[in-house]
Amino acid sequence: MISLTVAQMEGLLAQFGWPFVRILAFLATEAVLGNRAVPFSIKVALAVVVTVVVAPVLPAPPPLAVVSPEGLLILAQQVLVGVAMGFTTRIVITAAEMAGQMAGLQMGLGFAVFFDPQGAGQSPVVAQFMGVLAVLVLLASNSHYLMLTALVESFRIVPLSPAPLAAKGFLTLVSWASQIFQLGLMLSLPVVGALLVTNIGIGILTRAAPQLNVFAVGFPITLGVGFLMLYLSLPLLVPVIEQFSQAGFAVIQRILEGFRS
Repeated sequence: MISLTVAQMEGLLAQFGWPFVRILAFLATEAVLGNRAVPFSIKVALAVVVTVVVAPVLPAPPPLAVVSPEGLLILAQQVLVGVAMGFTTRIVITAAEMAGQMAGLQMGLGFAVFFDPQGAGQSPVVAQFMGVLAVLVLLASNSHYLMLTALVESFRIVPLSPAPLAAKGFLTLVSWASQIFQLGLMLSLPVVGALLVTNIGIGILTRAAPQLNVFAVGFPITLGVGFLMLYLSLPLLVPVIEQFSQAGFAVIQRILEGFRS
């Protein structure tokens, strides 16, 4: 019969419990498994597996009681660190969805919406397509392995400690979030630019032939040009998304270093 003392139980909870909280917070918010369509039980099971594999090789946790003010502070810090890392990777998907929303509105597909389980609301179909494309690019470029590597490395940069997190890490995270608009505009620029030229041409044609029904002619033209440019720009979008995802992992490094500065 296995018997454990209170001190041994406290040590096991500290060794496995605190890393589990950070890992679960990361997996619940990151770009691939963070989708609401993935059952939470799968996230918990994967977090347990990763914790059992990773926890024995991590630095020893501080000798503090889990149920204590310091222990609860460490617990809250693990949630913050995990969510910050997951949110950093989520920005890549959000930027791609924003690009699809901008392109869809210009194409006249603002009314073509479906239920988005991630945002728990209606989302344009082009935005969902771009989001799925970004997820597939992340998986094809082995970014999920880099996510796990960054997660394990985070315990070395930000070890388990009751010391408060520095504000510099949060400022870096907010600065990275502003890149959503830049990447969204970059990804949607081929479609938006082509549709701008198309709308100018339709406007000139309408002025030259006032009897022309712009609503009957303009919508099929803009829709066709939009789909054509979206098709032609797909090979160019993949390297941009991959480059942006690689930049995201560098930002995770700076965020973690900012937490300890």
